[in-house]
Amino acid sequence: MLKVWNMALVILTYGLSIFGTFLTRSGVVSSVHAFAESSLGTYFLLYLAVALGIAVTLLIKRLPQLQSDHRLESVLSRESSFLFNNLFLVGIMFAVLWGTLFPIVSEALRGVKISVAAPFFNQVNVPLGLALLLLAGICPLIAWRKASARNLRHNFLYPLTLSLVATAALYIGGIRHIVALLALSVCLFVFGTIVLEFYRGTRARRASQGGSVGQALVSLVRRNRQRYGGYIIHFGVVLIFVGLTGSSAYQLEQDIVLRPGERAQVGPFTLQYDQLTHRVQATHETFQATVQVTRSGRPLTTLYPEKRLYFAQNQPTTEVALRTSLWEDLYVILAGFEPSRLATFKVFVNPLVSWLWMGGLVMVLGTLIAIWPERRAPRTLRQRTAVTATARMGQGDLGC
Repeated sequence: MLKVWNMALVILTYGLSIFGTFLTRSGVVSSVHAFAESSLGTYFLLYLAVALGIAVTLLIKRLPQLQSDHRLESVLSRESSFLFNNLFLVGIMFAVLWGTLFPIVSEALRGVKISVAAPFFNQVNVPLGLALLLLAGICPLIAWRKASARNLRHNFLYPLTLSLVATAALYIGGIRHIVALLALSVCLFVFGTIVLEFYRGTRARRASQGGSVGQALVSLVRRNRQRYGGYIIHFGVVLIFVGLTGSSAYQLEQDIVLRPGERAQVGPFTLQYDQLTHRVQATHETFQATVQVTRSGRPLTTLYPEKRLYFAQNQPTTEVALRTSLWEDLYVILAGFEPSRLATFKVFVNPLVSWLWMGGLVMVLGTLIAIWPERRAPRTLRQRTAVTATARMGQGDLGC
């Protein structure tokens, strides 16, 4: 159904990749990758124009071959969910492209370079990202061609109930950030649809073949690797969204100034600054602070943020001290110090960052399951003999 659409996306993807390289390499956009005083940008533009001209010409010429006989029959169908998924991704692409080009356009038209910061991208891409996540839960369970009311009720009643009940519990538990609450609600809904699919498939497999729940689950995934590998990838996406929600909505940043022996409270952590140590090595000198970290009076760890001065470059660098856990990451930076050992620290508490890494690993696992080659059963001697005889008969018929 989407042959023309897919070809247009392929062309657009390649063209934008070249265009992004042109923006940085030509120096149009400030970047560490830009080449100073180089005519390379002109060649990029010429190549991009030729490549797009050839691709669009071929696409128009072959439109009759790419037309589909099928059409969308209903908005409530799996086909339409694929289309909406594509539209949301294109919307995110356009927002990023416009935010990147807007300073250039504003400078060309008005002579004033207006920079576009993170709030613009967040306002546009967060709703589109949540819509994409919602589709990840809806698409696998909705019917092809046209979904009926019975199909919707059968597939989405339990995940939707789980989402609403858990969201209410999160609200009562103290989560009042509207965007975070909405994101977690969508994550719970998608998680519920994934669990429901695994439950139904495992139950059907166990009913037909018997065995334990674990054996039925393994057999289910082995027989439908692409489908259930895709569900595992969706689960990884859910974990990533949970990590993004926690780290963006509840990040805590605080600057503290301490003398040796003093302590400060940063979120749930208590930081005590013990001492500042000076060491001289062959390539650099180091100023290292010792910071004791406790939580509710219980010792957790000792962190050693550093400032280093390399002799060759004569530039200071910062070594961040990090304590990571399943629920939050604690970053301690030695921002500055005085001869009296008075030190300034910049402290970040980033919740659920580890969930981003877990989600990435789960997506890799799901991808491996989905692309793992099927195991073919070896042919028996009788099967090989039958195939050989059939081939010889075919050759004989061709000869006659």
